[in-house]
Amino acid sequence: MHITSDLAQTLRPTAVAIGNFDGLHLGHQRVLRPIQESERGVRTVLTFHPHPQEVLTGRSQLLLTPPTEKLALLAQMGFEQVILFPFTAAFARQNPQEFIRDILEQGLRARHLSVGWDFCFAHRRSGNAQTLQTWGSDHCIPVEVIPETQFHGERVSSSRIRAALATGEVSTAADLLGRPYRLIGEVVQGDQRGRQLGFPTANLRLPPEKFLPRDGVYSVWVYLPGAVQALPGVMNIGHRPTFAGLQHTVEVHLLDWAGDLYGQELQVVLEGFIRTERRFPGVAELIEQIQQDCQTARIQLGLAEQVWVN
Repeated sequence: MHITSDLAQTLRPTAVAIGNFDGLHLGHQRVLRPIQESERGVRTVLTFHPHPQEVLTGRSQLLLTPPTEKLALLAQMGFEQVILFPFTAAFARQNPQEFIRDILEQGLRARHLSVGWDFCFAHRRSGNAQTLQTWGSDHCIPVEVIPETQFHGERVSSSRIRAALATGEVSTAADLLGRPYRLIGEVVQGDQRGRQLGFPTANLRLPPEKFLPRDGVYSVWVYLPGAVQALPGVMNIGHRPTFAGLQHTVEVHLLDWAGDLYGQELQVVLEGFIRTERRFPGVAELIEQIQQDCQTARIQLGLAEQVWVN
């Protein structure tokens, strides 16, 4: 897959889907599909980095799919080219005609276009999907405007997915994404606290802009580098209040597995929320709870039958 941030390096002509596409959720997938199937040019995605809201508001934006993760997913979807276009204040001040001339006509030589119904561009969002359809009609270029995607009567959106993750509703997030939410990070040195408790953990370093679900304990599937089959595990996100932890950490304990993971990149797929993080009176109570968490994880992952006690 050809990746560039420079329109001069673009493979042309293009069939192109345009959008932020943070999360690549069900709605985004509908926008992308016409271009996946297009034969009118190099199958291309034009997306923006940094996120436009970060530039327009001056506030950092946490992402469901940081650039590296987004690129990997788009490659899996079969796109031939991704343009990570630099979003700047100067670019945001362009008028719609400048965007169409500089980006669509000269930069991309667009021959097929797909956008969402709510796509807006140029200064103060003065251009929209209808603007593009009018341009396309004038130039005999098909411009597909994809209507709103709903799930259970509500719009599918990146903000709705963030809200679900913020409350630990990982199954809802998975439904909206069309796949489970995942964290991808490198295993780095921790303080060995889990090993001392008898539950060694892999401490993950994630992209700083990655959106994290609510603090707590999760059942997860973990993919080691190059592995086809996932390993079951338990993940903790938080500050480890029993030990008065100050640093926010993401730690994964692999069930029934032992080995050295330092320096390796893990993909952690969220299956279920187990409980919130809390402080325990002592180490013995914490160990007992971790044992219960592991058993709950086995049940959520379909590895054990639940035992009912009367």
